[in-house]
Amino acid sequence: MKLVLIDGEHYPDVISWAIKKLGDVCCAVFLGGSEKIGSIGEVERKIGVKVYHSPNYLDALRRALEENKVDEVVDLSDEPVLNYEDRFRIASLCMLYGVSYRGADFYFKPKPLKKTKKPSLAVIGTGKRVGKTAVSGFIARTLKEIAKPVIVTMGRGGPEEPELIEGDKFEITPEFLLKFAESGKHAASDHFEDALTSRVTTIGCRRCGGGMAGFPFFDVVDEGVKLAENLPNDLIILEGSGATFPTYRADRYVVVVGAKQKLDFVRGYFGTFRVSLADIVVVTMADSVGEERWKALRDAILEINPDVDLHFIAFRPRPLGDVSDKRLGLVMTSSEALPKAKKHLEGLGAEVPYTSDNLSKRPLLWRDLESFRDIDAVAVELKAAAVDVVTRWALERGIEVIYLDNEPVNIDGKDLRKAVLELGHALLEGRA
Repeated sequence: MKLVLIDGEHYPDVISWAIKKLGDVCCAVFLGGSEKIGSIGEVERKIGVKVYHSPNYLDALRRALEENKVDEVVDLSDEPVLNYEDRFRIASLCMLYGVSYRGADFYFKPKPLKKTKKPSLAVIGTGKRVGKTAVSGFIARTLKEIAKPVIVTMGRGGPEEPELIEGDKFEITPEFLLKFAESGKHAASDHFEDALTSRVTTIGCRRCGGGMAGFPFFDVVDEGVKLAENLPNDLIILEGSGATFPTYRADRYVVVVGAKQKLDFVRGYFGTFRVSLADIVVVTMADSVGEERWKALRDAILEINPDVDLHFIAFRPRPLGDVSDKRLGLVMTSSEALPKAKKHLEGLGAEVPYTSDNLSKRPLLWRDLESFRDIDAVAVELKAAAVDVVTRWALERGIEVIYLDNEPVNIDGKDLRKAVLELGHALLEGRA
């Protein structure tokens, strides 16, 4: 059945004519405008279907979707009642309810969201490079206290067939990762990073393409989830990739927002769809912006999802090895994060005479590495060229490799670890 969006800029007779041409219309939502109508009652009598209305058109649409079996929302409205931003808000709400949304020259169709057989938690982002993998790893480490999680990742560099890494059973060494990379595979993929930093079982999957709402074009996540469902683990963490996420309706959601992202990516387009799903929103790198930005983000997020548990965090480097009394070369991707990481490692007792922020720029990275002199170890994030360039360079010279994790730390007085444990308990009890 179809739900139609109507306005008062069209005569009721015209709306009635359009509804008859569409057929199968169960109800309408009045969006506003009064130029060509007398009253809502008049419109309802003339078009012959129930009309939902509210000062907030999204509330009316939400009520109509919950009270009717709607397959498709058809937009018969026009400017000036709706603008482009309004239509993306409507599209986001339709995605949330799993119904298609189309107008005269656009069509948004959600992919069906499947359910996992085991309790599931999705970690998704509103964009790339917001620290989603670091947050996912932190969640897995935390939930190990009350459950046995398995992480299913989806990456553009992921394997064609689901790849199982039993991070809880063996140590992932630099030598292991280099050998894996030399076999032609992507050893810095998200499932390796998760297994390395969290010591949990991970399953890596491939995806290609990402739609506006976050659905992948092609992926092998279904096979990865089936594998996860047959393991002795009792909780599945579905980890997104960039702004894309698996086409599963998880039992709980953690949404990761970058503090420096454009606000429109959070409160507009399909950011509202992602934020609407969230039980917890984690705003990362919040130490890089001021109070005014905090307020703008808080206002935008809570306007979309007033009940969400909101956390502002900074990342602190967590070396996966002892750095005290060692002379280090530090390699990262972010020039902004580099000085903070250097200071933190020095606070742990290391000497850091050499640094490079060219981990994603191979020619410059090689140049930087060749300038590192008389170091005991190289500390590096497990990203980009960390394995096939930095790890290879270090091992060939007998230099220790210490990988770095990014640990989320609250800077808002709240406790993300406690919130994750509470969410995990609720999830496990809800599925019991």
